Order: sequence, then C-alpha cells, then structure tokens
Amino acid sequence: MTQAAIRNEAISNLEYDLLTALQNKAEAVKAYETYIKDAEQMQSQPCAELFRKLRDADIQTAQEIRHHLQQVMQNGKM
Repeated sequence: MTQAAIRNEAISNLEYDLLTALQNKAEAVKAYETYIKDAEQMQSQPCAELFRKLRDADIQTAQEIRHHLQQVMQNGKM
C-alpha cells in the first residue's frame, strides 16, 4: 500500500490489525475473569491458577500491542 493510499483511509491495515489484536486480548482477559470465578466456585485452585496465568500473559501481551499501536499511529509504522 502506498503512502497516498494510507492517507486516504481512516486507518491503515496495520493499525486495524493491531486494534483487532488488542480487542481480542481484552475480550480474553474479560473471559478469564469469569473462568477464574468458575474454577474458584468448583474449588479447583490449579485451574484458577492456570486461568490467572493465562490472563496475566494476555494482559502483558495487550500492553505490548498497545505500545506498538501507539507507535504506528504516531509514525505510520514501527
């Protein structure tokens, strides 16, 4: 995609991709909160800990995606 084509779009494909990835991670984090509660209700601490580990990894990944998105939005690329 040329720079002229990027300027004519509301957002670039890369921005869209990063936004979509960030949304997916945010939805996963929200789902893991439910999964943690379900595991705790079943008194399954190993499963609750697994879901916490997965949630925490997705939070970290979401932060990384957000950083990349900010850079791309400011500079057009990373």
